[in-house]
Amino acid sequence: MEEREPQPAYLASPGSVLNVDRSFYSSVASAPRVLKSSITIPPRSAKAVNVPAGCIFRFSTPSGPQVGDLNLWNAKNPHERFWASRTRQLQASHVTTFDRMWSCLPYLRPMATIIADSLQDFGVSKWGGRCHDLLGTRCDPYVNKMLTGDDYDFHCHSNLVRAILPFGLTEPDVHDVLNIFQVTGLNSSGKYFMEASPARPGDYIEFFAEQDLLVALSTCPGGDLSKWGWGEGATGANEENDKGGMLECCREIAVEVYEIEEGVRAEVLNGWKEPKRPDYKGMHGMMVPVGEGVMETRSEETA
Repeated sequence: MEEREPQPAYLASPGSVLNVDRSFYSSVASAPRVLKSSITIPPRSAKAVNVPAGCIFRFSTPSGPQVGDLNLWNAKNPHERFWASRTRQLQASHVTTFDRMWSCLPYLRPMATIIADSLQDFGVSKWGGRCHDLLGTRCDPYVNKMLTGDDYDFHCHSNLVRAILPFGLTEPDVHDVLNIFQVTGLNSSGKYFMEASPARPGDYIEFFAEQDLLVALSTCPGGDLSKWGWGEGATGANEENDKGGMLECCREIAVEVYEIEEGVRAEVLNGWKEPKRPDYKGMHGMMVPVGEGVMETRSEETA
């Protein structure tokens, strides 16, 4: 009897909150739109922008391959932020069109939905790598110092810290990321690996904002990762490694925020509402002073 691979732990069954309305998001992606704002993030830097609910935000690679590390927060309540690990469970280790970015507890609701991805047909590399990574997280100066002894202030973690300071957020608000345009996987030993980004000039990924968002993106100092080297004794992202050409692999990422044209907006967004939190009362059993059995006994005695 042929063995079947285990089924996913979280299934997008009919009627499930995980089963998105693809026709709706396809109509959003194809609707006429108006550019609200546009910025370019230079190599080895980061910027943050506000994106109102119901708008579209787009990241593209004008000059060629470049990895970007993405953070999301609710613009009105930064305690609600992107939860990479739960998104990995509910969606996949690597995301593409119609996948959603989920927020942390106690909110647990979609923050954004991917509506277009020029790399969605990338598939699987010969090593098993896939694009738009949720397996790894941002590079940071702490692990770099630990592994190499070097100080470097332009890792994605540091870039994101600087980008959100004008918005009243601080370093502890930076969290695990979605690595856009990045190909990663696990090797036969279960070790995390990275491959060179497949993005070409003009490639893009687009998101629909399900709530008012603060969006921050870092252009990774590893650039397109074609020359990345990091580990015990490696130089990582610093001047020494740049002599090997790593800086030449770093490029800008363009960020655009769009609004659906006013004349069709009501029709396109008809029926859409900002997602709600799960209807859990949130007491975690704290109304029970000792334990469930004790509470049941006391209830019987007072009946």
